[in-house]
Amino acid sequence: MGNKNMSKEVLNVVKKKTGKSVSEKDIYKLASGVKPSTMQSDAQLRQLIKQVASLVNAPVSDSTMNELISAIKSSQINANNMEQLMKMIEKK
Repeated sequence: MGNKNMSKEVLNVVKKKTGKSVSEKDIYKLASGVKPSTMQSDAQLRQLIKQVASLVNAPVSDSTMNELISAIKSSQINANNMEQLMKMIEKK
């Protein structure tokens, strides 16, 4: 999310979908705690998904949580792409 235009676009999508404004600072703060090992640990992924869901004010069911973890671990989601994770949460 280094591209400023992409960051603003993501923030606008989040605001439009959730009605909640999320700052770049919030996203960067959350992303800074993500490490490659996070993507391989179910417990760490659950915590990350809960943090993202909380940030965008979107509830995540257990089945959605399991689907997200499966997608992340099978490399359907780029570990460095928080935008894609947020979009998956917003769809549910």
